[in-house]
Amino acid sequence: MDATRDSAAAPLLEVFASIQGEGSWVGEPQVFVRLAGCPLRCSWCDTPESWLVGQGPAQVFGLQGTQEHDRWASPFIVLTWILSVEPREPRTISITGGEPLMWPGFIRGLAAIKGPRRLHLETAGAHPEALAAVLEQVDHVSLDLKPHQDMEPPVPLDVEGPLGERPWGEENPQTPEQWRLARRRCLGLVREHDACAKLILSAGRSAQDYQAILEDLAQSAPAVPLFLQPVTPCRQISAPDEELLTEVLEDARDLGLTVRVVPQVHKSLGIQ
Repeated sequence: MDATRDSAAAPLLEVFASIQGEGSWVGEPQVFVRLAGCPLRCSWCDTPESWLVGQGPAQVFGLQGTQEHDRWASPFIVLTWILSVEPREPRTISITGGEPLMWPGFIRGLAAIKGPRRLHLETAGAHPEALAAVLEQVDHVSLDLKPHQDMEPPVPLDVEGPLGERPWGEENPQTPEQWRLARRRCLGLVREHDACAKLILSAGRSAQDYQAILEDLAQSAPAVPLFLQPVTPCRQISAPDEELLTEVLEDARDLGLTVRVVPQVHKSLGIQ
């Protein structure tokens, strides 16, 4: 499929207000817009229900209770949902997924009408062409840098919305070399942008498994801060021990990176 074809409408999984639990803006009150659909398969994904577009309703957790709406929605409709979940003053909007870069037209459309709110993008950084298409419309990019060892083979999205909407058609990385190329291109794009990088650490890995990612960050975007995130245990995936955490931390410091260790704060608070 032509990677230049994209749509302003997108499939929505949920819209809700909460506290940002990861990255540079941890602790900030935000509104989260979770898009459905992701071709990537991370072994430690905490929202596997977002992989498929599906046919179920979009859930909007508003001040007057939870409402259900058609899954496919335009940026204007989603903005009305955002207004309905904001407790008081306008909040930063965080577009998450799924993989939001499957729907760059939606991101651009929402950016055009969001008003004074900041617009943040959470992405795997696997689709540099899509990232380039939206970069100037978003205020912050959070890149989840993926160790290829933690990835199952991608599953391309083969869906069509009610008005013929299709996901972005950029090739998904599969091999270590493809992952590294996509990662370097995405890091190069955000080099001068407001951005952060996150690296999920899990048990059963060695520090060497993460070395290429650290080197790519140091070479392509050395000023972008790195957040090492011990995985929140799920399924058969366990958190790393102190030895691995310390070794990766020191490897990052040796490369001159600004690095912090921050677990998923929203999980520890028991909130969405």
